[in-house]
Amino acid sequence: MYVFGDSLVDVGNNNYLELSLIKADFPYNGIDYPGGRATGRFSNGKNAADFLAEKVGLPSGAPYLGQPNGVFVKGVSFASGGAGIFNTTDETLIKHTIPLAHQLGHFSTVRQRLAKELGSNLQDHLSKSLFPVVIGSNDIINYFKTGSDASQKYSPQQYVTLMVSSFKEFAQGARKFVVTGIALIGCAPKVRYTSPTGECNKDVNYWAKKYNDELTMMLHELKSELKEFQYSYFDTYGVFTEFIQSPATFGFNDTKSACCGLGKLRAKFPCTPLALFCSERSDHLFWDVYHPTEAAARIFIDMLWRGSGNYTFPMTVQELIAI
Repeated sequence: MYVFGDSLVDVGNNNYLELSLIKADFPYNGIDYPGGRATGRFSNGKNAADFLAEKVGLPSGAPYLGQPNGVFVKGVSFASGGAGIFNTTDETLIKHTIPLAHQLGHFSTVRQRLAKELGSNLQDHLSKSLFPVVIGSNDIINYFKTGSDASQKYSPQQYVTLMVSSFKEFAQGARKFVVTGIALIGCAPKVRYTSPTGECNKDVNYWAKKYNDELTMMLHELKSELKEFQYSYFDTYGVFTEFIQSPATFGFNDTKSACCGLGKLRAKFPCTPLALFCSERSDHLFWDVYHPTEAAARIFIDMLWRGSGNYTFPMTVQELIAI
């Protein structure tokens, strides 16, 4: 399993980016992780990548930058906190995160090593491997930052369309592709904090949904164009909406505030060793100002795996693996 994406599935790559400010290698991150240690996951415990690996029957993928000379026959994670589809997703953090194109470059290096290791068995190995990708949230969040370069250059519609076309270039090289849409990021604690009423940002949510709609159309078209392309899409936006509308169904008591942080909604200041954190992490949807708790990540992957409701299409991950 070769994982691409952002902080939702980063298992520690940013630990090795010396100049990056986007890190989670300090308390209280990892407070519920085995051993109670901060590993670089933006979570109180395990994240979605860990739970998907468990479902597949593999160990959690190691961060690529932790073993840059590794072969990674069983897989690896290229995901990086703060990463986006575009190289310039956060203009203030150039070279301090690993955007999608650079993650793909790292995979190309790994592929060359796999070719030497596996020889003629390489194509069979890749055809059986999963390629999960969780990305796009940072691109949307960046666009709606006051005075962002992207918002000066593009209309929201142009920007979303460009996101999808850039993603398509990446997707064309995959075999078994697990794609998640962007969640209801306009309801993240940090975004709510900026609102006088504490409500969700409707514009951010609208364009996140718009991106998801265009992404699913592109994937459907790509499937008809490329015979070997197979995928499972997970409607994170729809699931997140259900979490917020029916929290008790999923065991949540709080879907608005961060578990770890300071200030209103615990979102004025981020989760650091100086922050406060809730004692019942499992009843919170959000761990920090943007990221879900371990409990929420586990539910996401359970639903992704079994294909609950209408949130996974055109097939479940189990069905994708069986092909």
